[in-house]
Amino acid sequence: MAAPGFSAALLAVLSLFAALLVAFYWADSGVSWSVVCPAVAAVLLPLWWRSLRHRDAGTARRVCVLVLGDIGRSPRMQYHALSLSKHGYHVTFVGFLDTKPHPDVLKEERIRMVPISEVKGVRAGPKLLAYGTKVAAQSLQLLRVLLTMELPSHLLMQNPPGLPGIAVAWLVCALRGSSFVIDWHNYGYTIMALSHGAAHPVVRLAKWYERFFGPLAKHNLCVTDAMRDDLQKNWGIRATTLYDRPASIFRETPVKLQHELFMRLADTHPQFQPTGCDGLEAAERTAFTVRDPADGGVTLRAERPALLLSSTSWTEDEDFSVLLEALEEYEGFVRGGASLPALLCVITGKGPQKEHYTKLIDSLHLEHVNICTPWLEAEDYPLLLGSADLGVCLHKSSSGLDLPMKVVDMFGCCLPVCAIHFNCLNELVKHEENGLIFNDSAELAEQLKSLLSQFPSSGGRLGAFRRNLRTSRGQRWDDNWDQNVLPLIATQ
Repeated sequence: MAAPGFSAALLAVLSLFAALLVAFYWADSGVSWSVVCPAVAAVLLPLWWRSLRHRDAGTARRVCVLVLGDIGRSPRMQYHALSLSKHGYHVTFVGFLDTKPHPDVLKEERIRMVPISEVKGVRAGPKLLAYGTKVAAQSLQLLRVLLTMELPSHLLMQNPPGLPGIAVAWLVCALRGSSFVIDWHNYGYTIMALSHGAAHPVVRLAKWYERFFGPLAKHNLCVTDAMRDDLQKNWGIRATTLYDRPASIFRETPVKLQHELFMRLADTHPQFQPTGCDGLEAAERTAFTVRDPADGGVTLRAERPALLLSSTSWTEDEDFSVLLEALEEYEGFVRGGASLPALLCVITGKGPQKEHYTKLIDSLHLEHVNICTPWLEAEDYPLLLGSADLGVCLHKSSSGLDLPMKVVDMFGCCLPVCAIHFNCLNELVKHEENGLIFNDSAELAEQLKSLLSQFPSSGGRLGAFRRNLRTSRGQRWDDNWDQNVLPLIATQ
């Protein structure tokens, strides 16, 4: 049986052909186009409308998940897709395929990926013209994809980025009778303001756009209570808070798996290669682990460096010069005689400012601190989080209303965190309980010194934070989603 999208396209072609035949006949009969055009439209539009809204037995169990960005770097939307599939929904996942999504998404039979491409505007002329043509081209691409797919009962879209996705998704839902759901991760206009300033015409237009089209969604989700309150007070939008929760893949990594991961990383990053000697010269070693050739057992090396981890999209809302300055101060502590371990700082991720910070990293002259910036496959990232000793988060919300998902994942691995302060961070990071909050590089450097002063002992503040995380595990993603989102999707 042909898919509804194909049937709609076929109907449109046949209707156009029939309309031309009628037009030629009426032309020979002396009937004017002012009569022909309304007559043809009166016939074709109801047929097209009916084909777009044609529901079959499977419509109620189909959901479109839309992200106008890279699916592989949209973990929350991947979790949505997996949760829907676990409850028997067939998911059409629309987005960019720049990086590989999580293996669970790729192997799930109920999830079908529909790639779209990031289009460019005209290269000549003013920037506003380039931006306008880009929005127009992206809108046409989205319309083509969303109007020709099988009819879904719901369309769940991530915002930001929301321009032009919100308007297009709302129009498609209005035409097809689907329920429109927005998952508010932040406000797009506040992110744009980081680069252009709040008074820029494009930023002001983006703010109006979100305020106008946002309230048209049938249901809304958001990531914090602070955002929920702001949406209600300033936008007239009633939203359900769906806190980011760690998926089950985020957990402490057993030492054997740590060793296998470090061996893989050592092939491309010399910072993971061993130094010194454990008295087991024939053993398989990394900078952190050693495998005994006699029994194959793996242990952590006593003289290993502390593993500090941060992840980023290398965008304007994260100032990594703060971390680099703190690492320079940490180096100064060690050179000054402080009893502190060597440090390996791993910064993962891709993004527009990576090259800028890579140059800054290369200009540093550090003896006791190593820095590397690998890109990790989706299956290796949780393993590295679960192997680390301390996490650092430099995400500073552009709106002051969203929370960094990287910290959620770190907590899922029972990894204590040092996070830079912003307004609603206390909804996630509890100072002196599961981590520390800092305001500048000097404060971060002092926190690193304090937390690592007893390394690798499990005592001290760092060990206490990890124990607190082990005993205060909240809901995982699945239970949280079932409680807050499933009722919205199950209700037509």
